[in-house]
Amino acid sequence: MINFTPQASAKIRELLEAENNPNILLRVGVREGGCSGFSYGMGTDESTSESDQIFTYEGFKVAVDAESYKYIEGLVIDYKESMMGGGFTMENPNAVASCGCGASFRTRDYEGKAEKCE
Repeated sequence: MINFTPQASAKIRELLEAENNPNILLRVGVREGGCSGFSYGMGTDESTSESDQIFTYEGFKVAVDAESYKYIEGLVIDYKESMMGGGFTMENPNAVASCGCGASFRTRDYEGKAEKCE
């Protein structure tokens, strides 16, 4: 399961409501790349596949593809505001290393393909 802090849930509901589409859901996943091997991805989607894990939260649905789920099971997504703006942060219990910005990670069993960070 993936978890959201109250701040993240509120922001996601706000973003999804702005889409003005009752069929829209949040898609969370990973892809190979980033400084540490895997990069997080998060966006809106209207479709799901049979292999997706689907979760329902307070007012919105989340889809995670089966391949990504094994890397992010237990993930906690937060949203933080600062003087420089706001953004989502990821706390992944499966990560054994992550880059300085927190956008990519590596797990004990799966290292992915790291990209050179500049």
